[in-house]
Amino acid sequence: MKLHVEVQGRGKRTAVLLHGMTGSHESWWRVVPLLVESGYRVLAVDLPGHGLSPRDDTMTVDRAARSISESIADDCGSVLNLVMGHSYGGLLLAAAVDTALLTPELSVYIDTPFTTRGGWDRAELTAEYEQDKRARTYDGLRASRPFYSDQDCVVEARAAEHFDPATAAAPATGAGVSFEPDPGSIIVRAKPSSYVDDETAARHRSRGVIVRDVPGAAHSVWYSHFDQFVAALPEVFQ
Repeated sequence: MKLHVEVQGRGKRTAVLLHGMTGSHESWWRVVPLLVESGYRVLAVDLPGHGLSPRDDTMTVDRAARSISESIADDCGSVLNLVMGHSYGGLLLAAAVDTALLTPELSVYIDTPFTTRGGWDRAELTAEYEQDKRARTYDGLRASRPFYSDQDCVVEARAAEHFDPATAAAPATGAGVSFEPDPGSIIVRAKPSSYVDDETAARHRSRGVIVRDVPGAAHSVWYSHFDQFVAALPEVFQ
């Protein structure tokens, strides 16, 4: 599956951005310019069933990870310096790294669940995503996420319009998956986090993974605490 990829910047280093569930490449609208200023050529990917990418209600985690790798190959050059994934995008990054589909110099995981239980009922989960999609209008986001800026609401509402619940639900109907981020990779998590609790964070730290907390942040850390998010990644934003 050839995914939609937005490319910005002409820096010598390459960065790939993978948004979370229901988002799109536009979710990074504040992050991309800062990466460009820091010397990156930035590839922001629309995940399967999101944004302008194709739909497929038989999608799996493995195939989604492979689609990412194949879709950025022509634009990445010989060295992939940075890949940053949020939530579901981080899970797909972990899957791609685990199978050597992607071999970035630095992997950054933002509030990412590295384990899924699988076995979801397809119709039930699709219906849940349909309900979430309907709620993610501009007005709905403004009411439910007061920390969103006006532009945040605009881009996330537009992403919801393109979001395909059937494609998104498909990977969760199969077997569960579990990955371990490589030592030297970075996790930026909200604190408290519903996705990376303290016990999990301690385990990752014991394996040489760098874990940095942003107290009080929302799941989309850079939306609610942009300056703190940037400060948590001095290796990235120069």
